[in-house]
Amino acid sequence: MTGNGVRTDTVAPPVPEPDLTPADVVARAEAIAATLVARQAETEQHTGYAQDTHEAFARAGLYRILVPRRYGGYEFGAETFMRVCLALARGCPSTGWMFLFGAAHALPVATLFDADAQQELFSGGDFICPATVAPNGTAERTPDGDWILDGTWPYCSGAPYATHFLGHCLARPDPDSEPEPMMFIVPRSQWERLDDWGAQLGLKGSGSHSIRVRRQRIPAKYTLRGHLSQLSVTDGAPGRLLHGPEYGGGPLSFMLLELGVLAVGMARGALDAYEELLLARTTLFPPIVRRVEDPDYQYRYGEATGLISAAEAAALDAVRQWSALCAEGPAAFTRAAELRLALISREAVRLCWRAVETHLFPTAGSSAVRHGERIERVWRDMSTLHSHAGLGVFLSTLANRELTRAHFGVPDQ
Repeated sequence: MTGNGVRTDTVAPPVPEPDLTPADVVARAEAIAATLVARQAETEQHTGYAQDTHEAFARAGLYRILVPRRYGGYEFGAETFMRVCLALARGCPSTGWMFLFGAAHALPVATLFDADAQQELFSGGDFICPATVAPNGTAERTPDGDWILDGTWPYCSGAPYATHFLGHCLARPDPDSEPEPMMFIVPRSQWERLDDWGAQLGLKGSGSHSIRVRRQRIPAKYTLRGHLSQLSVTDGAPGRLLHGPEYGGGPLSFMLLELGVLAVGMARGALDAYEELLLARTTLFPPIVRRVEDPDYQYRYGEATGLISAAEAAALDAVRQWSALCAEGPAAFTRAAELRLALISREAVRLCWRAVETHLFPTAGSSAVRHGERIERVWRDMSTLHSHAGLGVFLSTLANRELTRAHFGVPDQ
């Protein structure tokens, strides 16, 4: 053990495939994604991807991409993870969403929690942990410092196959203090999933069910004072000492970069469907030619391709910038730096939405936007993406103001 309380004598369990590479994992995800297109309706009907898809993800190593090597993970990093998520969202937006928001939180957990907690939390190898940021429920302090949690947390994307749940509540560190946000993590054996997802406009198959915790005792080491969006790593983080630089990055920016990557994947799927229409269908007005031969359809396809390609370049470069800040050191992750990266993700979403909503959806034809058609589904799913609090509330207004204050040193009001 080091002077910082980090265990150095832990023997890492073997990973299932020691020779697996990041390129292998991305290729596997792309191959699986090709099979998801025909199963989109099935995924929506069941409110989450199928058991055999989950098993395919596990065999491919996808649930271990961000799990540290000392716990049997592959530790392949943020860019590999984001490329996998982009590929899955291209094949099925709901599946990409459900996978990402289940598997992504291995990184903040491995970044923020102490070694003793991580050793227990990652003991299963595969790690699927939906998270919510809205404080809910109640937390009562036990005499020995643990917590009794009780409550229901909605919108837990990734819940169907989850191994854990990460949530927030308002808690009093001591009886005389004011309530403040507390983040906690709960193993699967201590919560139940409610059957309450699927009635929304889109992302019906994203597995975003509510999770209920009924007066369960949680050890103090599974909790952190503060809110995930506000936790700073500028003074270092346990994960940086345990695993290396990419486990010392800012959790807020990492979470919000995910939205841009998902939007790119969804828009790529819509462009795939539009390409099929260009090759298979003819124009509506003379001269009657294949759409691919018509100048107007050529323009629309080219315009959408440019917008989506620009969004992909921005989103993935922002991920690379995030990793570069990790390598630079803890002090590099200032609040202004995190917000700047997050706003790049917002602009990627806007570019993708412009491509789908302005160019692809209106010109695909009414038969191509009937319920259950691929472009119609992407439109619904991207519309629902805009209702995500990170995009619809934080990035749309709050982040702009906070970035400006952080950059110019203006105190919060």
